[in-house]
Amino acid sequence: MRPNFEEIASGKEFNTWYWSKDEMLAICKQLGLPTRGRKFDLRDRIMRALDQGMDTIEPPKSAKGVSKFNWAKATLTLETKITDSVSFGPNFRSFMKEQIGPKFKCHSDFMDWVKGNVGATLGDAVVTWKTLEDRKKDPSFKRVIADNNMYAQYIRDFLEDNPGMSLEDVKHYWELRKKLPMENGFIRYSRSDLEL
Repeated sequence: MRPNFEEIASGKEFNTWYWSKDEMLAICKQLGLPTRGRKFDLRDRIMRALDQGMDTIEPPKSAKGVSKFNWAKATLTLETKITDSVSFGPNFRSFMKEQIGPKFKCHSDFMDWVKGNVGATLGDAVVTWKTLEDRKKDPSFKRVIADNNMYAQYIRDFLEDNPGMSLEDVKHYWELRKKLPMENGFIRYSRSDLEL
């Protein structure tokens, strides 16, 4: 069973266990570490503090872009250029729904494309969204799940391997699995989880 954080002596030992982002935020606050960043940024910061001491922790760099374009208030058009400060807030989503219709959803594949294509236009973004959606027509298509979304990957893998089981079953085994040690803090479904 996972020990309390106070009983952990090294970054390697910390990384042997699953920690939710909320738990890592609480640990960072407890240690006086910066709390900004993604889940893996917090993990790496805690591990570094355990291994090298608190004075080795640098404040995280701001994730904000340098562009001053106001995505919240600007009038968006198909010619609007995507900037490094792009925001997927209500103004952006409203514009995309006007172009695509009510079926528009701001899914992670699309957001990753937008963030990775600074300088492209919102017209390009509309075309790309439609292209990404067209992939769903292929019965063999599976959306790539980001590494940091272990739970979503666990659900997919579990249900594919156990088609007769339910989401409640997945949650049950997920809760059991995350209490056990693992490699690099990653939970991956294994058929042996059913023996827990």
